[in-house]
Amino acid sequence: MKAGIVGLPNVGKSTLFNCLSNAKAQSANFPFCTIEPNIGVVNVPDPRLQKLEELVNPVRVLPATVDIVDIAGLVKGASKGEGLGNQFLGNIRETDAILHVLRCFDNDNIVHVDGSVDPIRDKETIDMELQLKDLETVDKKLEKVKRAAKTGNKDAQKEEAVLLAIKKGLEEGTSVRAITISKEDHKEFVHPLQFITDKPVMYVCNVDEESAVEGNAYVDKVKAAVAHENAEVIFLAVGTEADITELETYEERQMFLEDLGLLEPGSGKLIRGAYKLLNLETYFTAGVKEVRAWTIPVGATAPQAAGVIHTDFEKGFIRAEVIAYDDYVAHGSEAKVKEAGKMRVEGKEYIVKDGDVMHFRFNV
Repeated sequence: MKAGIVGLPNVGKSTLFNCLSNAKAQSANFPFCTIEPNIGVVNVPDPRLQKLEELVNPVRVLPATVDIVDIAGLVKGASKGEGLGNQFLGNIRETDAILHVLRCFDNDNIVHVDGSVDPIRDKETIDMELQLKDLETVDKKLEKVKRAAKTGNKDAQKEEAVLLAIKKGLEEGTSVRAITISKEDHKEFVHPLQFITDKPVMYVCNVDEESAVEGNAYVDKVKAAVAHENAEVIFLAVGTEADITELETYEERQMFLEDLGLLEPGSGKLIRGAYKLLNLETYFTAGVKEVRAWTIPVGATAPQAAGVIHTDFEKGFIRAEVIAYDDYVAHGSEAKVKEAGKMRVEGKEYIVKDGDVMHFRFNV
């Protein structure tokens, strides 16, 4: 599961990517600095993991991770191939969620591709290019479906109605995710087409250091503009985040954050937001050799969760021994949880809950 960072050139995408992944993508003050997408495997900050480490004192600790893709800046005309547009749009299509970076700061030394700072205009520029690409997709599909619908095929007629509603919405400047479609119709007719504007989105407002705690008027405008989209909006000072990641020690970083009035780097909030946007959650395994956070889709069963560790675990699944995270912390150890009768034995139908501490029994 991957989240792609998109936006116009020079809004801070590659700098943000560097902060998140420490993968030092090239960032410079001119368009198309990023051409090939950079992919970073980013650790998901989770205080529960630190607490389990304190209780178990393992040899090593492994956090959950999420893949972040730095996609080159889109420009007007991208849907028609302008500025390497086709390649960029293809890269976005391959991601599962979108982190849309908007420039929400003034700085005469950093050029803006459109000559002035206006995050709403920038958002609409990107939206239009993505919507135009989706319009191509729906038109191609409609050609085939209409032929089948004319023969009286009821399923084709139903699909045609859904696709025409999407076409109308896109032509009016509405992204697919904001068009009202029933769950059943979405699953059957919309999801298979992989519309770019159907992907979940988080708007990331890149602000100046002075606005890192409270945000600013630009951020307020963005929140108002996307209120109908059911999308999350966060703000962070990307340049300041880059300075924080350059500091050598945890203590230095904490002092820097305290001086700014922040409890944690904004990048941590963004990574957790991306994880949630991808519909992912975490379960833990805890032993003296290793305490580890494992990533699963929300709604995964116990065998599916076991399969994340190894496919043999899923094939030969017998049962799962499950401790709720809060019970583990309250009692302080696995042995004490067992004594208190708080360990549960769950079978193949069990839906894993975020934060479960699990041990699998299997036979291959």
